[in-house]
Order: sequence, then C-alpha cells, then structure tokens
Amino acid sequence: MVDVRITSFSEAQECYRHKDLRQALYDAGEVIMSDVIVNLHGDGHRARRRLENRLFRRDTFQYYEAELFPSIIEATVAPYLAAGSAELVSFGHQLMMNLAALTAGVDRSLGTPEETFHLYDYLKTFIEGATLAHYTGDKAAKAAEVQASLEAFDSEFLMPGIARRIALIEAVDRGDATEDQLPRDVLTVLLRNQDKIPLEHDSLRREIAFYLLAGAHTSATAFTRVMHHVFQWLAAHPGDEARVMEDRLFVQRCTHETIRLQPSSPTGMRWALDDITLSTGRAIAKGDRVVLDLITINRDPALFGADADVFNPDRPLPPEMTPWGLSFGQGMHACIGQDLAAGVRHVDGDASEHHLFGLVPVAVQTMFDHGCRPDPESAPEMDASTTRPYFGRYPVVFVR
Repeated sequence: MVDVRITSFSEAQECYRHKDLRQALYDAGEVIMSDVIVNLHGDGHRARRRLENRLFRRDTFQYYEAELFPSIIEATVAPYLAAGSAELVSFGHQLMMNLAALTAGVDRSLGTPEETFHLYDYLKTFIEGATLAHYTGDKAAKAAEVQASLEAFDSEFLMPGIARRIALIEAVDRGDATEDQLPRDVLTVLLRNQDKIPLEHDSLRREIAFYLLAGAHTSATAFTRVMHHVFQWLAAHPGDEARVMEDRLFVQRCTHETIRLQPSSPTGMRWALDDITLSTGRAIAKGDRVVLDLITINRDPALFGADADVFNPDRPLPPEMTPWGLSFGQGMHACIGQDLAAGVRHVDGDASEHHLFGLVPVAVQTMFDHGCRPDPESAPEMDASTTRPYFGRYPVVFVR
C-alpha cells in the first residue's frame, strides 16, 4: 500500500466521483463513525443518502434559517452579551451544537444554559472520537471514553427523543396528528422509514451522534476562522466596517473564502477498491490510499489567481468555479449539509430576498451586529491537543 498524493483540481474531482474509491478519512474513529453515512459506500451509502436527502432540501434550510435559527442564536449569545465577553471556540461549538441538535433530532427538553453546557461536554468527546487519528494522547483510553459517553448520551437524550417521535408518528398514522406536527430532523426521517432502511439501535445512535458532531464541529470551526479572517480584513480595510454590518452577501463571501483556504479537513482520503487509471493517465493500484491535498488544490494560482493563498472576499471567479474550492467534496460524498452551513453561491441577478445565506454567515453577522471585537488584553491561542490547525482559545469582547 502506498499513498497517492493528488494536488490537481481536475484529478481530485475525478477521485471524489470514482465509484472504486472508498472513504478513508475516519478509519481510526470507528467507535462513533463506523457505519455513519459519510463512511458508507456503494448501495448502502446511496440508499441512506437518498433517504436523508428528503430532509436536506432547500425549502427546509430556508425554514431553519428564517424561522428557527435567529431565536436560537440570540438565546445562545445573550449570557455572553450580558458578561461583555466570550471565548469564540467554546461559544461557537455551543451555538452550532444547539442548531445541529435541531437538525439531528436531539431534543432539548430543558432549554437551559446548563443543559447546553452538559450536551456540549458530550459533543467534545464525540469530536475527539471522530478525529482520533489526530489525537496526541492515549488513543485506546480515549476510544473507551467516547464509547462510555455515547452510551450515556443514548440514555439521557436519544431514547426519550425516539419515544417522543414514535408516538407522534403513530398519531399521524392514526389520523390524530398532521404531518406538519412531526419534527423536521434526521431522527424522525430514519424512524419513519425503518421498513425501508432498518437500522440497529447502535447504528441509529451513531448516525445521530455523527450529525450532532459534524454539524456542530465543522460549522463551529468555520465560524471561528471566519471571525478571525474578518477581524484581520477590517484591520487592513477599516472602510469595510459597514459592509460587514449591512451586506450579508459580503459576509457569505468571507465564509466561502475562509472555507476555501481552511477546509474542515485539510485532506480528503480514499481507499482504492480496484486498480484505477485516471483520465490523466495516473495509475492507482488496488489497496493504495489516495490523499487529496485540499490545501494545495484550493490555492492553485491558475484557478484562484496570483494571490490564491491570501484571504480576499472580493476575489473574482468564473461562474463555473465554486468559491470554496473542493472543501465540501464532490460526487457521492459531497457534504450533505453544505447549503445549510454556508448557503448557496449568489449569482448576479438572483433574488436576494429568497437567497439562502447559510448558518455560518448568519451567525458571524449576528456577532458583528453586537459589536464583537478581539479581546485587546488576551490573544488567541492554537489547540495543542491535536495536529490539526484549530484555535484552542479566541477571546472576544462586545463593545456596544
């Protein structure tokens, strides 16, 4: 087995779409990732994706963005506004976790800050389980901790949520309730279609935990990075202060540019299930691991301009080029929640009043609406517990 490194945009696109290349990124995190949608392949993945796509539709995302998310964002930020300060890494994870819980189907029966912090403790452990390959401590001990947390989460959050949804589904089937009374979340979709795609309870538990951690962790990481980039941009372009406050499309472009420069995972990985020859003539042998170098691919000057490695939300791009590069993947494993997290690209002439901006841009603009600025007394720090480039602390203050 050898690693085949891909640095070409076109070759990476072909690899993402090739049916004989299987996901390899989460092999070490099997305690929580073994049979979730992102790790399935072939017919199993196709069936699960087709089912869950019923939820991940543009109209559902617009409902979330317009009707549900604003109040959750304001409620989450309220205690920090009262304190006059926040730490963006933990705040971002708490915020995105509250929103991801809504889409995954993790009920918040109390709705208190204490419940948020408690669920956040579970989330942190799940994240460590998913990224176990990059953990710098005792991996076996951490895997055992993840399993114990998963079982406790099941008892405390998942089982009551399942019981509530089954009762609602049965009421709809009897005619005692209507379809619009059912929650719009992954758990409801899976429970309602057990006759089509039956899942053992352990698999169902992992799937919901995955949607909670994936929706929260990737969006929270992007949120902190976007805030950092906008802070730096405003320091160099103080005249753009009004754009951040008034132009959500500008904030969305800041989000897309950040995700291009700093994908949630700096690499994509695939196992070759058979001998493969790409259209360029590159040969990949069965058993090889294909490593898609997204940092290099997304910073190709031939595609993104001479300043491709610099943050520039006003970067001109041809209509066919996605502004986030290949950070969301493509093909069968393209990120199912990318429109929810980052919205859709705005094209001149689109109707802005119906535009889907995405959760991260909405959250970022909300912070600036409240006067969020870097804490002048405490500098950000990187996370030393992982080899990935995550912020460990990012103190901010609210100046209004």
